[in-house]
Amino acid sequence: MTIESPSAGRVDERVLDNAAWHSLVGRHAALAEGNDLVRRFPADVSPFAAVRSWDDPDVWDAIVDVVGPGGQFPFSGDDPTLPPGWEVEWRGAGVQLVETDDLTTAADDEAVVLGARDVPEMLDLVARTQPGPFLPRTHELGRYVGIRREGRLVAMAGERLQPDGWTEISAVCTDAEHRGQGLAARLVLDVAHHVRLRGDRALLHAAETNTPAIRIYERLGFRLRRRSTFGSLRAPGRDA
Repeated sequence: MTIESPSAGRVDERVLDNAAWHSLVGRHAALAEGNDLVRRFPADVSPFAAVRSWDDPDVWDAIVDVVGPGGQFPFSGDDPTLPPGWEVEWRGAGVQLVETDDLTTAADDEAVVLGARDVPEMLDLVARTQPGPFLPRTHELGRYVGIRREGRLVAMAGERLQPDGWTEISAVCTDAEHRGQGLAARLVLDVAHHVRLRGDRALLHAAETNTPAIRIYERLGFRLRRRSTFGSLRAPGRDA
């Protein structure tokens, strides 16, 4: 069974300009820490954090209220202009892709749903493949699925950020010994299938340098929506 993509006219893409924020104040609000201007996930769930708007003059004090003087604050999306005393610890370039009507999804008969008891295997696979941040409670953000070979988890994908009307597909990875078999693509299509069953549309984020993965996503039926920045800020210390 295939599920058609929800009409783009009924889904607001503007929330994707600040996807982490809209996830933290929306479906993932129960997991969020922070205040009216700044939200973040618990440290064992996800490193993602977000601000409502970089244009609010109170946002910098609000960040310090959350991370403390001298604390780190991860950011994604827009590249903020820093006030005195703030530093960029590191910065990278990323891309955001969204599904098109060319994306043909399907449930995968070999995909197994992963949960808390599978976390050690999931963390081990992530450590071997480095798809991006995945922590002991990341699986609580959504539905994660995997494929096993001889009882061993060799491929995985799942759901992360969920701004209104959208679900991000994340942690897409395959063990080196099982690459070239299309396992990751199958799991992306399975996750996207269940995303559509909820009436959502699928999106993806990737490092701009990960061109092989980006090409695969585009062949599957995703398109580049925007380029963005991600990185980490350092708040001024107590003596700043």
